[in-house]
Amino acid sequence: MYIWNFPFRMRRPFSGILYLIAAATWLTTFSCAPEACFEETVSYVKASFYVNETGKYQAPDTLTLYGTGNEESKIYYRNRNIQPALFPLNAGTPASSFVIIINGIADTIGFTYTSYPQMISKECGYTFNHDIDSYTSTKHIIDTVIIRNRSITTVNEENIRIFY
Repeated sequence: MYIWNFPFRMRRPFSGILYLIAAATWLTTFSCAPEACFEETVSYVKASFYVNETGKYQAPDTLTLYGTGNEESKIYYRNRNIQPALFPLNAGTPASSFVIIINGIADTIGFTYTSYPQMISKECGYTFNHDIDSYTSTKHIIDTVIIRNRSITTVNEENIRIFY
């Protein structure tokens, strides 16, 4: 039997296919695949809530949070038991402001900051960390904001305290 007019005889017509399957299996089993990233890759301002009268660490009954002028993209919407709240800062701008609605009463809080890239790991790549320079807030329900840690990183630690 001749295949494709080759002048030699093939004894096992499927042996080439078996070699291809074996090679594909070997390549997929031993190929170099990147490791998975299991670390936090976004730096957020982590804000804890405290009741002003008692100083007690307590989440608001409800919390809504969104960027000023960006109401359709809410970060939290009437969420309960949020502690801490995570505020995403924009690394492309030196300031970000947010509308924060605590128990139905709206305030705004804004941050000015400096952003810089930081290598997380080979698997996770880079993130942007921030250093808070200053903040502003209205005082409808927010009484005081205390900056506990100006360095905003991926580490899970309190950055600000909001007394309401």
